[in-house]
Amino acid sequence: EGSCGALCRTLVSQNGLQRDTADISQSVLYTSLMGLLLVADNEKEPLAVGSGRVGLRNIGNTCFLNAVVQCLSHTCVLRNYCLLKSYKHEKFSKEEAKLMDFSQVLSGLWDVREGDTVVNPRQFYSVFKAAVPYFSGYSQQDAQEFLRFLLDKLHTEINRRPYVKRTGKEPQQQYVRFISEEANAMWKKHLERDDSIIVLFSGQLRSSLHCSVCSHYSNTFDVFGDLSLPIPKVTLQECLDLFSHEEKLDKENSPMCERCNRRTECTKRLSIQRFPQVIVILNRFTTSRWSISKSTVYVSFPLKNLDLGPYGPVDPVLYDLYAICNHAGTVNMGHYTACCLDQSGWCFYNDSATSITENQLQTNQAYVLFY
Repeated sequence: EGSCGALCRTLVSQNGLQRDTADISQSVLYTSLMGLLLVADNEKEPLAVGSGRVGLRNIGNTCFLNAVVQCLSHTCVLRNYCLLKSYKHEKFSKEEAKLMDFSQVLSGLWDVREGDTVVNPRQFYSVFKAAVPYFSGYSQQDAQEFLRFLLDKLHTEINRRPYVKRTGKEPQQQYVRFISEEANAMWKKHLERDDSIIVLFSGQLRSSLHCSVCSHYSNTFDVFGDLSLPIPKVTLQECLDLFSHEEKLDKENSPMCERCNRRTECTKRLSIQRFPQVIVILNRFTTSRWSISKSTVYVSFPLKNLDLGPYGPVDPVLYDLYAICNHAGTVNMGHYTACCLDQSGWCFYNDSATSITENQLQTNQAYVLFY
């Protein structure tokens, strides 16, 4: 406690941060200190890993699991965190991190000895099904849904702030001069109760409403773990444009105007207020009231320098692609594979691992993109 307080005061004084707006929590400071110690240790003795080009055994319609795990396995920050078992040093919850058997799977995939060509994820999947009974049985599951459940459960087990109570309703925000101040306050509140390595996938969306009667602007901020985009377009940039385009709402579908205190016609626009370190985007499945359908539209996407700056408060914000989860087939029947980037180039994972070229990445089967 004393060390964190002292470090916070030092950071504030040396970096010119305003004490009341500095976005530094005790857990963030703790993570920074652990990171510095790990870096110092790694400089003496670097983390030794294999090529990572190892397949995952299909144990009965588990291609959805295999594809997602391969993509997460190539998320280097998460991989190193798991291989170093850093969660054992920083986990505040008294509950055993059973799902961190995930680390054992990654250890097999990145074993320097590379004795196995295939790793069996059976133990990890058994623990996961016990935590999420929805995935019990041997039917095919949705990869993006599995990704969301897995990251949520991993976060719950290693959350550094597990005992902060969540209130049913957020307190009414006081008027602030700048949107960034309100956004930072909401983000800080989020970190005060949800703070783990999984936050590297989390960003912050801003929903802005503009009243057509009094011209009042109101903003709400929500945390997101991935972006599900509409994809009637042919490029990823066009899909993002459609995601953030201004939408007109009539009186029946609009919320109450804070100033008029009544429902009025307004416009609504989504933007990214805070960019995550890793952003997961795209979605080929759409759900209506009566059915689920899959889009087979070919969407081209950049491998490097995807600029998300136009959709947020700063420009440019550049991302590089490092993993793809593919889906071939229909809503009711299909097969998942993964393409991941490592130091040797791109590799295709279909239970086993084979090298591929960049030209083979662009297909209408690309389902989830990891940047």
